[in-house]
Amino acid sequence: MFVSKACQSFEVLILGRLVFGLFCGLVMSLNPLYIQEVSPTKLRGAFATLNQVSLAAGTLVGMVRTVQSDLFRTHISRTSSLCVRLQVVGLETVLGTEDHWAMMLSLSLIPALTQYLLLPFCPESPRYLLINRGEERRAETALLRLRGREDEMLAELQEMKEEAAHTTSSITIQEFIRKRSYKQPILIVLTVNLGSQLSGFNAIINYSTRMFQASFDEAKYLTLGVGVVNLTFTLVAVSPAFRCSPVMKSVNVLLSLQFFLMERAGRRKLLLTGFIFIAGCNLLMTVVDSVLPLLPQLRSLQVLLVFCAVSAYELGPGPISWFIAAELFDQPGRPAAMAFTSLLNWGGKFVLALLFPPLLKLCGAYVFLLFSVAALLAFTFTWSRLPETKGRTFDQIAEEFRGAESISLLNSTGFHTFT
Repeated sequence: MFVSKACQSFEVLILGRLVFGLFCGLVMSLNPLYIQEVSPTKLRGAFATLNQVSLAAGTLVGMVRTVQSDLFRTHISRTSSLCVRLQVVGLETVLGTEDHWAMMLSLSLIPALTQYLLLPFCPESPRYLLINRGEERRAETALLRLRGREDEMLAELQEMKEEAAHTTSSITIQEFIRKRSYKQPILIVLTVNLGSQLSGFNAIINYSTRMFQASFDEAKYLTLGVGVVNLTFTLVAVSPAFRCSPVMKSVNVLLSLQFFLMERAGRRKLLLTGFIFIAGCNLLMTVVDSVLPLLPQLRSLQVLLVFCAVSAYELGPGPISWFIAAELFDQPGRPAAMAFTSLLNWGGKFVLALLFPPLLKLCGAYVFLLFSVAALLAFTFTWSRLPETKGRTFDQIAEEFRGAESISLLNSTGFHTFT
C-alpha cells in the first residue's frame, strides 16, 4: 500500500488491501487458537482476551475511519494522492494528510515484522503435537517449556492423553458439519458471533463520526473517544491473572483493574451482560435520536449511549466471540471451528458495514431497533444453550456434547451452567 503512492497506482493499493485482508482473516483465527492451546486452563480466557486487546489497541492507533471521496476520485485519475483519516495517527494534525497517508499505512510493517521475528522462539502447541501428530516427546518438551514445572506438565500431559483417547487425529470439513456432537457447538458459535456482529458495534465504530457530525463540530475527536473506551473495556474484560514480581509491584493495582473479569465472572455471564446492555443501549439510542431534532440538549446523552454500547460489547461479546469456539470443540474440530468463527466475524462486519448506510437512510433512528433485536436473540440463545467453560478442561467441555443430539445443562438449582 505504501508503494501505491510512489508509483501512482490505485490498483497496487487495492492489491495491498487484498493481501492485508487475507492476513487479517488468518491471524484472527490462528492467534486465539494458538493462545488457547498453550495457555493453562485457569488462565485460558484471560490470555485469549489479550488478542482482542491488541485488536482494540490497533483500532485506536490506526484503523481507517473515513475516506475523502473527492481525493479518492483524484487518486483514481492519478493526479493526486489519497487522503484518509485515521484514529490518532490518522488525525489531520498527525499523519492523516495528503503527504503522509502512505507513511501511515506503512506503519503496520512494524508489528508484522516484530511478530515474524519472534514467532520462531515460540514453542509449538503441545496439544497439536500430541493429539494431531502423536509426538509425545516433543509435546512433553514444549509443555515443560511453557509451564516451567514438571508436576504441572505431567498433570496437563495426562489430561491431553485422556482427550486424545476420545478423539481422532483429524477430521474433514464434511465430517465437521455432519458430526453429531458438533451440532450444538456450531449453533452456539453461529449465534454468539452473528449476535455480536449484528448488534451494531461495528456500525458505531465505522460511522461514529457521521453520527456525531450533526451535533458536534469536532466529531472526529468524539470518535477517538470511542476508540479509547473500546480499548479500556477490553482491558477490563481480562482478569487478575498475572501476579507481579517485586519489580512490577508498583503497577499491581492497575493490572488488577485491567485483568479482572474474564476468569472471575466467566464467559457466560459476560456474554449475557454484554448482550442485554447492548440491546438496552440500542433501544435508548432509538429514542434519543428520534427526539434529538426537538431536544438538541440530548446530544450529550447520545454520546454517552454510544460509549456505553461500546463498553458492553468489549466486556463480553467482543473478545469472547473470537475464542469461545476453541473451548467448545475438541482438538480435531478446533481449527475448523476457528476458521468458521473468523468467517462469521469478518462476514458479519462486511454485511453490517454494507447495509448500515441504506438501512439508516430507510429506517432513520429505528435502525437501532434492528440491532437491539439481534442482541436480544443472541441473549436468549446464550441463556438457554451456552454452558460455562471457565475453569474446565477441553475434554470436560467436549464430554458434555459428545455423542448427544442435544444436551442438558441444568444443575440442581435449574441454572444453565456446568458448575
